Amino acid sequence: MEGLSENLEDYLETILVLQNENTVARVKDIAEKLGVLSGTVTSALRTLSEKKLINYKPYSFITLTKKGKTIAEEVLRRHNVVKDFLQCVLLLDEEKAEENACRMEHSMDKVAINRLVQFIEYIYQCPRTGEDWIGNFNTFFTQNKIAEANCPECLNNCMKRYLNKTAK
Repeated sequence: MEGLSENLEDYLETILVLQNENTVARVKDIAEKLGVLSGTVTSALRTLSEKKLINYKPYSFITLTKKGKTIAEEVLRRHNVVKDFLQCVLLLDEEKAEENACRMEHSMDKVAINRLVQFIEYIYQCPRTGEDWIGNFNTFFTQNKIAEANCPECLNNCMKRYLNKTAK
């Protein structure tokens, strides 16, 4: 998000996850989840509080403001979409998908990450792609060749999905 470092985005994302799990977040929980010291967390929380993205007072619970929650939800959405793509489409194991999604969401510029997220959402929604298309890619990945025997059924399924969508 504009004006936020990837580090601060990670804090917002972590606070959102903790808030969803426990209603509020605590410095100790944030430090544990991010693998940093409590003093590091406190410094970041002050910055986020100054930006009016969290409600924070020393030794109290931390919650997201409306603006902070909006940003955190977008960061988490991008992360989850990329992780899902890496895990379900590219067949990375969950841990590798998680690690890579976290790096990708921050190392790519906003235009590129948003375009990737749109592409992934397109893959799941377009009647010409969908689950059978992804399954055929998985076959291609494991066998290093297109399973041509699946092509007529895949095309037929695409047409059925297309016709069902246009009939509505």
